[in-house]
Amino acid sequence: MQYLIYFLVGLPAGFVGGLLGTGGCVLMMPVIRFGFHFDPAIAVGTTLTAVVFTAGSGAYQHIKMGNVDGETAALVGYSGILGVIIGSIVFGYLKSYGKLIDLVVGLAFVLPSIRMLYEGLVVAPRQARLAAVAGGQAVGVTAADAVPQKVPGAPVSKSVLGSVIGFLTGIIGLGGGYALVPSFLYILKGPMKLAIGTSMASFIWMALVGAIFKLYQHVVDIPTAICLGIGAIIGALYGAKFVARVKTATLKALFGAIFIYVAAKYILTYFGIAI
Repeated sequence: MQYLIYFLVGLPAGFVGGLLGTGGCVLMMPVIRFGFHFDPAIAVGTTLTAVVFTAGSGAYQHIKMGNVDGETAALVGYSGILGVIIGSIVFGYLKSYGKLIDLVVGLAFVLPSIRMLYEGLVVAPRQARLAAVAGGQAVGVTAADAVPQKVPGAPVSKSVLGSVIGFLTGIIGLGGGYALVPSFLYILKGPMKLAIGTSMASFIWMALVGAIFKLYQHVVDIPTAICLGIGAIIGALYGAKFVARVKTATLKALFGAIFIYVAAKYILTYFGIAI
């Protein structure tokens, strides 16, 4: 019965992961950490292993929909492998410090969540009003997302970005969504839907290598990871398809709202406060 519950948890996690390019970890990790009282290190390892399933299925759907810049995904993904290896080694020294892991995970969510909320709730509506006044011709209208082609940026920049995010993934298991999507949007100036699809395609390599290390470090509940992963695969397939029906501003606001809650949950747990 318990594993059926994990499967059901994976469904909405995968849907949101496919929709936002996170792979589902942003929901799965806090649910098993706080809802089922997993050890912080086990929560990281189990979630990252489960996300291998969703990243693969979500990336497949986004590739079919034309939402993936293959060159960028390859550069970020391959360079991210080195970062994941180093980060996983560091994680090996931190895994016995549960509260510290909670604090690091929470802090990692803060900046992207605030930026996404600001963009979705303040900047995007302002641009929409300007577009209406100018007859839809204003700079910054979400039409830029309609025909995504390529994530801007030099190969070196993308490789460095992949290595840094891979390093963070090895430590906290959340590299795909919390860092890749905002990085593609704000550092490389890519369009939203392309950022989401390319994030999924990039992250699969980081998740796979990270999961192998977590298995070696004995911080993965394998049955739970499989149940979460299978449920999340199904959810991710529908989440990826739903991207085309959602406005960019809505995606940003949803992304930010989820992340700000998760950040507060983890940080306050470090200080012994439950929300």
